[in-house]
Amino acid sequence: MRATKIERKKAGGTKASRFAQLRPIGVIRSSLKERSKAPKQGSEGAPDAWLEVRPFATPALEGLAVGDEIMVLTWLHQAHREVLKVHPRSDPRRRLTGVFATRSPDRPNPIGLHQVTIRKISKKRLRIGPMEVIDGTPVIDIKPVLCDVQKR
Repeated sequence: MRATKIERKKAGGTKASRFAQLRPIGVIRSSLKERSKAPKQGSEGAPDAWLEVRPFATPALEGLAVGDEIMVLTWLHQAHREVLKVHPRSDPRRRLTGVFATRSPDRPNPIGLHQVTIRKISKKRLRIGPMEVIDGTPVIDIKPVLCDVQKR
């Protein structure tokens, strides 16, 4: 007997709905080459970096301008996805804390969230900063900063 749509929804949705698919829109080009040498936050001495946008996504840059504050969402590709608890800021003196209460890159779905300023626009590249991720980090989305709700 086949399950109805409602029964499938109660059981966790369709097969397609249980698996998210992301298509990177670009990549970060940075002087930071090693995760161990990257600052934990952009405000802690991170350099500016280039965000290279893939050709299919370049039309989506229209409307952005130098000086704009944007949120860059990245896929932290060197993260350890099995980690559920960490010592905040990698300080073993601090008690273990669930990753959802921290900004640790190690987490089940390692999505990075970075508030940066557009410094320069050059065809399919944005000079942004400060940006704490390492060279080669995939970019999954860009969104404008609309208000001061986001705390650093």
